[in-house]
Formats: sequence, C-alpha cells, structure tokens
Amino acid sequence: MKIVLAPDSYKGSLSSIKVSEIMKKAIQTVDDKIEITMKPMADGGEGTLEAFSKAASHEKVEFRCTGPLGEERQSWYIKLNEDQAVIEGAVISGLPLVPESKRNPDHTTSFGIGEAILHALEQGYRDLLIAIGGSSTNDGGLGMLQALGMKAYDFQGKEVNIFGKDVATIQDIDFSTLDPRLETATIRVASDVDNPLTGPKGASHIYGPQKGATVEQITNYDWALAAYGDLVEKACGKTIANLPGAGAAGGLGFAFLAIGGRLESGAKLVGEAIQLPEAIRDADLVITGEGQSDEQTMYGKAPGYVSEVANYYKKPVILLSGSLGAGYESLDQVFTSCFSTVPAPTSLENCLENAEANLYQTTKQIVKLIDS
Repeated sequence: MKIVLAPDSYKGSLSSIKVSEIMKKAIQTVDDKIEITMKPMADGGEGTLEAFSKAASHEKVEFRCTGPLGEERQSWYIKLNEDQAVIEGAVISGLPLVPESKRNPDHTTSFGIGEAILHALEQGYRDLLIAIGGSSTNDGGLGMLQALGMKAYDFQGKEVNIFGKDVATIQDIDFSTLDPRLETATIRVASDVDNPLTGPKGASHIYGPQKGATVEQITNYDWALAAYGDLVEKACGKTIANLPGAGAAGGLGFAFLAIGGRLESGAKLVGEAIQLPEAIRDADLVITGEGQSDEQTMYGKAPGYVSEVANYYKKPVILLSGSLGAGYESLDQVFTSCFSTVPAPTSLENCLENAEANLYQTTKQIVKLIDS
C-alpha cells in the first residue's frame, strides 16, 4: 500500500512537517511495509517555506529586513532554481512575530516584505512566488510599496511613515518611482482568501480583530483604506480594490495587484511546486488535515485542494484534523471520511498540550482499520 501524507499545520500546536512525521510514525507502528510519501502542505500562510523546504530541492537565502514593529530582524526566503525565489510574508511580518500585548495595526508594517522582494531582485531572481497569509498588518501594503519605491505624501507634501496608522494621512501617491525591475518580474501571490479591500467583507472588518484592532479602529481603517485605494488605483491606472483577494493579508493582495502581481490559490501553488498531484496519482490512499476543519475548508484551504486532486485521480482521501467545526458534514461530499483527533470533551488548552499524542493515536486507529 502507498499512502501520501499531505496535511496542513495544526495552527497553534504542530507544523505541517511535524504532523506528517507523527502520522508516518503511527502508520509504521501498524505496518512498516506501507510505503509513505510525505508532502506537508501550506495554503500561502505560515509554514509555506517549511513545506517547500521539506519537499523540494532548494537553497536558503538569509537577509536583514524590517520586522512588523519596525525593528531590524534577520529573515530568510528560499531559491528553488536559478531564477525562482519563494518568499513567505509570515516570517517577515507575521502575526506570531508580534507579542499579544503589542498587537495593534496602527504600529505594524509590511515594509519588510518589500525589502525581501528587493533583495531577491538584486540577486537576479525574476520569478517570485510570495505567500502573504498570516500577516500582522492592515496597512493595505503601504509599507511594502514604499520599500519598493512608491512615494506617499500627506497634506503638507511630506512623505508619510510606513505604519498602518499612516494610511489615513495620505493625500497623494506616486508610482513613477517604483523599482523598474518589477516590470521584468513575474510575481505570483499565494493567498487563501477572496475578500475585497474594503466593506463588510473587507480586510479590516474580517481580519482586523485578530490583529488587535478595536471596533473604532476597524471603522477608521475601512474608511482610510477606501481613500488610499482610490489614490493607488489612480496612480497605477487599474480598478482592483474590489477584486477577489484584494483584502488578503490586510490589503497586501491589493498592493500586489497594483504592481502586476497575480493572485492564485496558495494551496494549489504549493501543491504543484512540491509535485503533490504526481504523488497522489501513484498512491492508494491520501491523508490530509488541519487544526480545525469546517465548511470553510473547501474555500482555498490546503485540505480542500488535496481533496480535489485526490478526487480527480479517484483516490480515497481521509481528513484528520484537530477538530471538526460548524458545517463539517458538508465535507463528506469531497472526503472519503472525516475524523477529529480529540478523543473526548476537553479544554482547548488540553487539546493543544496533547496534540501530538492524540494525532498519533487517531492515525494509528484509522490505519489499523484500513490495513486489516
């Protein structure tokens, strides 16, 4: 029997690589003759670089950049071939990099992501794959665009600063100073959401709270990003604020659209890059999973993409997640079967503490049934 393991991370407890390793150990305990292929997944957020690093030949590139709070920090991206670089926004300006006590979109910036792009361009890379999920920012990509050369001015004609709070002060934008090397680059942006820049389903209303925004800030940001969006659209000559994905990562999706980036399914980009379809084609069974699965799993999430590929090749696919949330019953339409690793009613703290043991035991029980 050949089994492909293609889980996403169990956010807050286990990386996708760790999940794969635990599953593999459990399977081998049941039957060490089972052939296992590990393809840890990501959907464009935290863990994307790890997924690539585990499944594809690469070279790690380290560089210094501006962190989410404006601090200088060491970061990295990977080189897949002579012309292609993969950058993960979460390791540069991700929410986990900001202590909970300091989470406030007024004080975070996407500037470091722009610096990463500049570094890659300077190294000669022109095929850029950029994962933008998991951001701590709500600056509409202001910081990133400034790092890339865009000028933004306040009502006094002075250049504005690089943080979220500065979006509301912008009166004019100039795209003519953008780095000209962007015109020769192909920028594919891995994202797992289809929100517009503003409005009830926009960046501020949907994702602002998890980044520390208050109710008042959410309203103010929605207004500020709408005005900023108009200025950017005028500067780049494109109508993009309402396109699906413009609101991804606090508006980073919008900023990438403005400079010619192409928004694509993060899970699909990762899956194709690590040759997941080929592995599933030759498998007898596929196992995937994530921290919590619910009715949103099929909308851009990694397990949803894995199920699509498995169904295309008519392979059974099992969903094994930390928990099954609202509307999970609908997942029976695309997964052969769905399981939670939690063995009994318990607290979230207990689930996180015992995530590894619970995953191991549940995987073992599933494989015992399949292998019998």
